[in-house]
Amino acid sequence: MPIFVDRRLNPKDKSLGNRQRFLKRAREELKRSIRDRIRIGKIADVDSEHAVSMPARGTAEPSFSDAKDSGRRQHILPGNKHFAPGDRVPKPGQGGGGSSPGKTVSEDDFRFVLSREEVLDLFFEDLELPDMVKLNLKEILAFKPRRAGFAATGSPTNINVGRTMRHSHGRRIALRRPRREELDAIEKELEILEAEPQSAAAHQRITALREELERLERRRKRIAYVDPVDIRFNRFDAQPVPNANAVMFCLMDVSGSMGEREKDLAKRFFVLLHLFLKRRYDRTEIVFIRHTHEAQEVDEETFFYNTQSGGTVVSTALEEMHRIIAQRYPSNEWNIYAAQASDGDNFVTDSERCIGLMDGQIMRLCQYFAYVEIIDERESHIFGSTDNGTSLWRAYSAVNQRWPNFQMSRIANAADIYPVFRQLFARQPAFQKSA
Repeated sequence: MPIFVDRRLNPKDKSLGNRQRFLKRAREELKRSIRDRIRIGKIADVDSEHAVSMPARGTAEPSFSDAKDSGRRQHILPGNKHFAPGDRVPKPGQGGGGSSPGKTVSEDDFRFVLSREEVLDLFFEDLELPDMVKLNLKEILAFKPRRAGFAATGSPTNINVGRTMRHSHGRRIALRRPRREELDAIEKELEILEAEPQSAAAHQRITALREELERLERRRKRIAYVDPVDIRFNRFDAQPVPNANAVMFCLMDVSGSMGEREKDLAKRFFVLLHLFLKRRYDRTEIVFIRHTHEAQEVDEETFFYNTQSGGTVVSTALEEMHRIIAQRYPSNEWNIYAAQASDGDNFVTDSERCIGLMDGQIMRLCQYFAYVEIIDERESHIFGSTDNGTSLWRAYSAVNQRWPNFQMSRIANAADIYPVFRQLFARQPAFQKSA
């Protein structure tokens, strides 16, 4: 009989490797459990640890057993006082040795706690925002100058005066360059001696002073005040900067036509989108724009939770988005994405204005635009089979036919959010901007 002895040490981080192997083996079951929890709970709760249940069959560990058709095996069977050779053992449930109802031992599901990072990894594993980085810019880097000390050569415009004068002062001290004060003192003494009656001693003194003055002036000329070796230039190194920045615009109608149910569904969709972007991309900025008859850029807290009264003019949100793009996010430097949630209500004459803004400005700048319309649960089967809908839906349908980077869908209840999210942001070919 083979005997296996595991003599491996048990390091402190052994559980981490075991955990990763378990996640890999039970990945599909864990993903299914997380999706079920999301459908019945709040999507905002996905940004936390999750305790998921798994059937016991999914936690079985590999084991060794004897081959049925090879080897020599010896069995030791204990004796008993109930059975004799030749007795038949009744099947369970037919009396005798069977177990009675209610006394069958069953094994509970295995409870496994996933961290926030593990939940998001599994939840967003099959999703990818389309063309977050332009194909033609993936490998292109922009270079930005960055201060990198000083250099002995460079452009005259980059001369560092302070550093240059410091070097000049140190060199003049080291070479003992005569100071102007020394020359002035000799010249003053000469003037005094020349003004007085000259004796033989005074004449010799004047001659010596003139020779010393001439020597000092020659030395000053040989030792320049600022020499080329003193000059220092500001040095700049080209620092590579990724040229694939992305900004995501979140637009939502918060007018009176958007009831609590509609706002809650819209909030859930944006929370899910926000979590996805935070998890997937490090250099993506998010801009929140809410609107009634007028639009304004707000922070995340105000966008999701503050209320506002008024009518509905959707074009104001599109105009605000275009204004922000022009001011802060030029399309030649940023990849621009947008997601909009609404109940479809809009001012009667504003839908044509929306089509004009989308065709003439917005879609030419955007890499991708997703529109989600929140409808009544009782009408979901009607809208799901026809093209009928709100005025905004019909207007956006015309945009959808002309722009491949525009997608639209409807949500009727919380269970529709994740499937719609997958539909809008599943892996698909990249879209290119129109010229």
